[in-house]
Amino acid sequence: MGIVLSKGQRIDLTKTNPGLTKAIIGLGWDTNKYNGGHDFDLDASAFLADANGKVINDLDFVFYNNLKSPDGGVEHTGDNRTGEGDGDDEQIIINFPKLSPHIERIGITVTIHEAEARNQNFGQVSNAFVRVVNPEDNQEILRFDLGEDFSVETAVVVCELYKHQGEWKFNAIGSGFSGGLAALCRNYGLTV
Repeated sequence: MGIVLSKGQRIDLTKTNPGLTKAIIGLGWDTNKYNGGHDFDLDASAFLADANGKVINDLDFVFYNNLKSPDGGVEHTGDNRTGEGDGDDEQIIINFPKLSPHIERIGITVTIHEAEARNQNFGQVSNAFVRVVNPEDNQEILRFDLGEDFSVETAVVVCELYKHQGEWKFNAIGSGFSGGLAALCRNYGLTV
C-alpha cells in the first residue's frame, strides 16, 4: 500500500522512486444507487500541457477518442462504460522518457459522459480515487481518495503530474467544474 494523500498535498514521484520511468494512473469510482434511467459513464482524460498549463496541440489531449499522445508518452487503456467491479475502472499509462520536452504538466481528469442530458453529477458518485502504480512490480506508490465534497459538478480535475527541476511530482487536486468536458478543455486552452 502506497502513501495516502489528502487534497492539496504534493509528493515527489521520480525523485523518491529512482528508476521510475513508467507509471500507471489508475482511476476508480462507484455510483450511488439511484433510479435515473441511465447508466453512469465516467471518462478519464489526460491534458498534456506546457509550463503555463495550456495544451498546445489537440493531439496532446488523451481520452477515449484519442488513446495515445503523438510522442507515445501517454496512453489511455480504453473506455469503461459502466464502472462495474472493484479496482481501477480506467487507466492512463505515462512513459516519462517518451514525453515531448514541451510537456511539463499532465492534468488527469474525470468527466461524466452526457451528464446534463442524463441529469447526472459527481454528487451521485462515491469512493472515487486515483492511484499511481509502478508497472515494474505492480506496487502502489500513492493513492488519493477524492471524498464526497462534490454536488452539482460534472467534471473533476483529479490530480496533476508536473515537472520540477527535471523530476516529476504529483499534486492531489480534486477540484470540481460545472460544464463537463467542454469546461475542462477551455481551462486547458483547447477550443471546443
